[in-house]
Amino acid sequence: MNESAKSPEIKTVKDFVTFIRRELKPKGKIFTPFNVITLPIILLGLALIAIRLVKGLGAVTNLSQEFPWGIWIGFDVMVGVAFAGGAYILTFVVYILRNEKYHGVVRATVLNGFLAYVFYAGAIFLDLGRWWNIVNPIFGNKFGVNSVLFLVSWHFLLYMISLFIEFSPAVAEWLGFKRIRKILASLTVGAVIFGIALSTLHQSGLGALLMMAKDKIHPLWYTEFIPVFFFVSSIFAGLSMVIFEGTISHKVFADQIDPEHQQSFDRILMGLGKGCAGALFVYFFMKILLLIHGKQWALLATPMGTWYLVELIGFVLLPCVLFLHGVRYQNLTVIRMGAIVSMLGIIINRLNYSVIAYKWYVPLSQRYIPSWMEITITLAIILTEVWVFRWIANRMPVFRASPAWVTEESTVKKTVTIRKEVPKWKVSAM
Repeated sequence: MNESAKSPEIKTVKDFVTFIRRELKPKGKIFTPFNVITLPIILLGLALIAIRLVKGLGAVTNLSQEFPWGIWIGFDVMVGVAFAGGAYILTFVVYILRNEKYHGVVRATVLNGFLAYVFYAGAIFLDLGRWWNIVNPIFGNKFGVNSVLFLVSWHFLLYMISLFIEFSPAVAEWLGFKRIRKILASLTVGAVIFGIALSTLHQSGLGALLMMAKDKIHPLWYTEFIPVFFFVSSIFAGLSMVIFEGTISHKVFADQIDPEHQQSFDRILMGLGKGCAGALFVYFFMKILLLIHGKQWALLATPMGTWYLVELIGFVLLPCVLFLHGVRYQNLTVIRMGAIVSMLGIIINRLNYSVIAYKWYVPLSQRYIPSWMEITITLAIILTEVWVFRWIANRMPVFRASPAWVTEESTVKKTVTIRKEVPKWKVSAM
């Protein structure tokens, strides 16, 4: 049943309040195993965040002057932003290349990307020693325009706005704002183009942050091409996340997905698998080329060299082969396996740069190991994002079809466009 189609248009403040009160009610059972397990973690995480904001980083983290980058930067920010890369890739394919094949998953992908930037990139706020200075890139007296982090901060902010604009037609459809929906839909292509430009810059910009730590990052990982590697890896990371998240969502929200999109999902996964295989091959080829050019063969015989080969072969070449095999033999299980291995590879790669290969020469007893409170806060952030995603997906047309009035408007628009393009003599002949 298309619930969004039944939603009346909101014309007064009273209608809006009544609608919101109805929508705030739980959709389904409250005491599910997932809710019972995750809610205590979220509440504990919120309490720990409050302690961190009041008492400082040292109260909840094992960070220090020697090891300033922990899992909040290495995992929450760098990994989270890479996983959100599917948004700019799919919007480019759907809205710029006009490939309607992937239209069925684009809204869920954009929503996931938007929430990832709000929650994961928002971990920067927690990682700042003086968190109240978070507004400095926007309102500060000294902006620090020469800083890469200043650039990344503005990219994050502007890209979150772009993603919200891209998703806003779904919000308007949920609320029944027909006129506002027309305006927002007309802004989509512009927001996509702007968002793509921002994504290519800040995906590589995160890698540029590491350029300042040349003497602290292991030579096998450090290169002047880190920004390029971060950008290329965001392609297969984002697409792998779409495969992983889409597989779960199509089971959890199966009752909301219309039969047409449900049947086309297998073909979408095949296409995404091809994209992942191509991006992984390019990434692997660049890594090998750099290794040969750098003549760092002797480092491969060290313990860190072994770990480097594990990352390169086990989490780059292996998922590439899995994707190629899955696409060649139309095996969706293998494609999903490739997506999981690829995602694990991104996690390992980003943590290598920020934690594992960072000051690798320091004895293990003196190295940074995240505290249980850091891990709990990270889990709380991830689970809160899942809760918010579920709340939105259960109410807005993310997986379900748009309301009937949207379809009618699109049909009328296409008819008018065709009449404008077809010569008058052909129209009269019809």
